[in-house]
Amino acid sequence: MREKKHGHKDAYDLVLDAIDTGIYRPGDRLVESELAERFGVSRTPIREALQRLETQSLLTRDGRSLIVASLDHNQLAELYEVRAELEGLAARLAAQHAAPEEIRVLREMVESDRALVDDPGALARANRRFHRQLHRASHNRYLVQQLDLVHRTMVLLATTTLSAEGRSLKAVDEHDAIVAAIEARDGAAADDALRTHISRAFETRLKLGAE
Repeated sequence: MREKKHGHKDAYDLVLDAIDTGIYRPGDRLVESELAERFGVSRTPIREALQRLETQSLLTRDGRSLIVASLDHNQLAELYEVRAELEGLAARLAAQHAAPEEIRVLREMVESDRALVDDPGALARANRRFHRQLHRASHNRYLVQQLDLVHRTMVLLATTTLSAEGRSLKAVDEHDAIVAAIEARDGAAADDALRTHISRAFETRLKLGAE
């Protein structure tokens, strides 16, 4: 039986969240029986979840074992490149199609996130919520699906760039610029602001990796 504390989350979401929050990190081995015991679910849904995560390249084989995948430098560069392209398009479309209420929610997110700049973990969670809201504001279901895949792969990055000194405040300011462009219904400016945001996040990621 599933533990009540997990609410509506299925085995896939539970394992994905465990990777995202660093319980399991790149290179860690995932064992069906241990996962079933940890999450209070049977082994069948765990097995199905692991197969799905392997198909999505979030897990990889090491002999007979499944381990959390890691991204090399080239994969990281490719991930950020496609993220910049897709998120830039989402921002451009949001400037065109977002309802006034959706834009107000984005603005409120930016303002409330300023209170989190000294808490990288909380801001990282808020950052994901902001980007998901922005994706939905594009009103393009196929784009949202592709961005979901990209952001799922981001869970393989064991640390948040928001932990770098000074990055939290800059990231919120960059979100502010994105929303301002969407508020102005300026698609080109929204696209440019979003690409700048991703580029600076990538630079920070590279600096963290070089330490």
